[in-house]
Amino acid sequence: MRVRIDLAYDGTDFSGWAAQPGRRTVEGELSTALTTLLRAPEPVRLTVAGRTDAGVHARGQVAHADVDESLYAVLPGRSSRSAEEAARARLAGLLPADVVVRRVSRAPDGFDARFSALRRRYRYRICDVPGTLDPLRRRDTVVVKDRLDLLAMTAATRRLMGLHDFAAFCRKREGATTVRTLLAYEWDREPDGTVEATVVADAFCHSMVRALVGAVVPVGLGRADVAFPHEVLTARARDPRVKVMPAHGLSLEEVSYPPDAQLAERARQARSTRALAD
Repeated sequence: MRVRIDLAYDGTDFSGWAAQPGRRTVEGELSTALTTLLRAPEPVRLTVAGRTDAGVHARGQVAHADVDESLYAVLPGRSSRSAEEAARARLAGLLPADVVVRRVSRAPDGFDARFSALRRRYRYRICDVPGTLDPLRRRDTVVVKDRLDLLAMTAATRRLMGLHDFAAFCRKREGATTVRTLLAYEWDREPDGTVEATVVADAFCHSMVRALVGAVVPVGLGRADVAFPHEVLTARARDPRVKVMPAHGLSLEEVSYPPDAQLAERARQARSTRALAD
């Protein structure tokens, strides 16, 4: 049977999501905990909605695992809890403090944590008045030394919206497309004075969000023209003037899925390689 796992984590001390030999990763910790919980003969394998990089956080990550239903059914033991609640509670005792499983549920037919997703929403936090930084937020907020012009930054994002080849903002992977649909890219100043970017797309390629932020921050600092990010986009090649922003300012906030009846079709569509029309 397939289970859906909703989780959150502080990415500071992880080498990203994906399991890597000799490195501490979120996938490694969760797989070990699930394997122990289920007394599975083989390590439990996971599929995730967003493979976050080293140092990136998540409040709304989603993963799935295919498990032996007979092992899953006995999790409550003699208690009156459901298997789902027992799994969540017992995982809390097996996982480190920087990973929290919020919910475990039986996945509906057709559900795939990665391919069934309609969109992912990320947030990027910046403090542009260093003396006001809350030291309790130092692990999820990046500091820049000069004040940012949010009006200019917002104007710079508008021409990035929609379906494009975002090769200029991605680390190319063999055989993978860099065509994505950017659904939202907004900048706001929060009540505590920090600046936050909200970036939403149907999917993201490697380092895309941090590169998108890195292309717009120079505009806010007055070091680049409003048209600069769009010029980079249309070039379809990495530009050395675009600095990928530090990982710790980024957090995966939400993954959205269609109604259950549409999950399988959405997964089929997402597996198709996309390309732009000439």
